[in-house]
Amino acid sequence: MNRIDKTFAALQSQGRTGLIPFVTAGDPDAQWMASIMRALVDAGADLIELGVPFSDPMADGPVIQKSSERALARGMNLHGVMEIVRDFRATDSKTPIVLMGYLNPIEYFGWERFAAMASEAGVDGVLLVDCPPEEADAVRPILQQRQLAQIFLASPTTTPARLSKMAALAEGYVYYVSFAGITGADRLALDDVHQKIAVARQSIRTPLAIGFGIRTAEQAVALAADAEAVVIGSALVERLVLAQDSAAACAAARQFLTPIRAALDAAAKAKAA
Repeated sequence: MNRIDKTFAALQSQGRTGLIPFVTAGDPDAQWMASIMRALVDAGADLIELGVPFSDPMADGPVIQKSSERALARGMNLHGVMEIVRDFRATDSKTPIVLMGYLNPIEYFGWERFAAMASEAGVDGVLLVDCPPEEADAVRPILQQRQLAQIFLASPTTTPARLSKMAALAEGYVYYVSFAGITGADRLALDDVHQKIAVARQSIRTPLAIGFGIRTAEQAVALAADAEAVVIGSALVERLVLAQDSAAACAAARQFLTPIRAALDAAAKAKAA
């Protein structure tokens, strides 16, 4: 059982909802990233999605697009991403790390080389936005050989056939996109999300982590009933970019995530009472 599976098993046994923050590797500063990730864990993160900067992040909104642009301008690449993971792993051997990005940089780098380096650094899973289940056959064996889970995306527009294919291949968790659109958009319709996730649940048995459009503790709690975890990215990235140094960035990470963790735990406690 890998770190992702252990984490979701522990959450289930405790009756808690997982909290998954997303940050872009190298933004606001590569030297601060491991410390920011540790601050997120201190504030209640159960798993961290580390974004791999890409020049054409088609699924991302302006906040994360600009975050990738800044990281790339500072020279961030796959070697730099792995160095961040190694730095984090020097003091944290428990928290799962999932790299989230796009096919192009990894295909250019080389799949076997990437998988070996990611595994050695301490990565647990890979979420590739533009690699649906139908196109995973060539990638999956390479990742599996290195014990790297391939995380898939599902959305309200995912067809029943694709959901079935995804259910057969899913590892770790499935990232459920709360609406058809880009990250960070402010158009979360909770009733519609509830209905769509109920449909996805008919096929998918692995844990669901729901993201896109979640910006507040209230929204996180509202969606917690439908998923094993919630993912928050753009709202966090917006705050980190304002930091002038590592200490300020870590403080911003804690200040943002702590009340969300507290709200999720309070809701779980109330449900269990």
